[in-house]
Amino acid sequence: MVRLLLPALLSLTLAACAPSEAPRIGDYRSVGELRVATRHDAISYRIGDDGRASGFEHDLLLALGDTLGVPVRFVPYPDAARALDAVITGQVHMAAAGLGRNERLPLSWSQSLREVEYVIVGRSGGRAVSTEKDLAGRTISVRRGTLPAEKVSEIRKRVPGVNVHFPIRGAEERLLADLAQGGLDLVATDRLHFAFGARIHPELEIVHELPGRSGIAWALPQGGGALATEIEAFLGEMNASGRLARIADRYFGHVRRLDDADVATFLSRIRERLPRYRDFFHEAEALTGLDWRYIAAVAYQESHWDPQATSFTGVRGMMMLTGDTADRLGVENRLDARQSILGGARYLDMLRQQLPEDLPEPDRTWMATAAYNLGMGHMKGARAIARGLGKDDRSWWDMKSVLPLLSRPQYAQRLKAGPARGGEAVVMTENVRSFHDILMRLEKPYEPALALPRLKLGHAD
Repeated sequence: MVRLLLPALLSLTLAACAPSEAPRIGDYRSVGELRVATRHDAISYRIGDDGRASGFEHDLLLALGDTLGVPVRFVPYPDAARALDAVITGQVHMAAAGLGRNERLPLSWSQSLREVEYVIVGRSGGRAVSTEKDLAGRTISVRRGTLPAEKVSEIRKRVPGVNVHFPIRGAEERLLADLAQGGLDLVATDRLHFAFGARIHPELEIVHELPGRSGIAWALPQGGGALATEIEAFLGEMNASGRLARIADRYFGHVRRLDDADVATFLSRIRERLPRYRDFFHEAEALTGLDWRYIAAVAYQESHWDPQATSFTGVRGMMMLTGDTADRLGVENRLDARQSILGGARYLDMLRQQLPEDLPEPDRTWMATAAYNLGMGHMKGARAIARGLGKDDRSWWDMKSVLPLLSRPQYAQRLKAGPARGGEAVVMTENVRSFHDILMRLEKPYEPALALPRLKLGHAD
């Protein structure tokens, strides 16, 4: 790892003699902001279709900025090595880029945010890798400056013939996509990034586990200083309060819910069924303001995009509406795809509006989704039970541990609407989250200016 950083560090040292070099950044209080080196990544820091930044570490750092009383300025770098260089040379206050702790670098590290394991990923049906020796003659692609890169370099020392490829600007998401398409031989990454990649590329599989575990942490200048002390106190409070677990759940608590068969079926339905109904989902977004891909995810969970779907309980159609709900929404024919989609979207939006105004997103939408399955009466009852148990009824993280209690007699007796299968509502909502994430990566956002003219009310198959 040190050897990988030497060229970059040497160039920066030489550049220090040049008068054009930016001065070392001062204390965050004197600068008036916390400057953080990061990189674009599906987990830590990403930019959405609306241009807004989000991500596990992004949200955690915004909370840190609130605690410190300063805004956070994110400075993206092409890779982890250059983000770390920025800390070493004093151009930023810290780095947060899905970094594995590496004590051999001239840096200080925060406590771990989450634990990770590293793996080598290949394509299903490829040449088997039973031991390290089977990697001879193979080419492993990996991001430069990362712990997986260091582990792969160590394998190359032990196994002659192992080739290591460092792609330029190659984030894990891009590397795994290239691997799935046959452009790369093998990719070294961590289990969580593999899980994200396998959701849209089920042909990927782990072929070899790299030794050891690591903790993802924030990198600080050597010695740490006052900022390191403040970060330790902040992370300690975040752990104790459960806020760290809630933020983690928001971004990847649902990632491993779908198995390979579920993903493969969903991807085939995206190709075969979704095109027939995409315009109706676009119209539903225009009507409600809900992301059309989220509405489509709910519809898939309900019926697998089958407009003729019927349940033994009497719910029917693409959005599986009850007769009473359809009547209230003015849906004349539940088996008409367009009517069902527009009606179901309106119902989901109505449930969102019925929840308290101070309930934040995305928890608000997830609770509305559970209420789509349970009914708002049961959701209100579950929130009251959560408060009685000392849990946060505004947090989906807490509520998904409370909802399964609705089927137990000691809790069901408190509900005006009687017992409910709250566990099913949790599974439904978590599946919708997964389907929505996949659609977000594969389908474009709705753009009204480019949309087809609004369709007239009519029947669809």
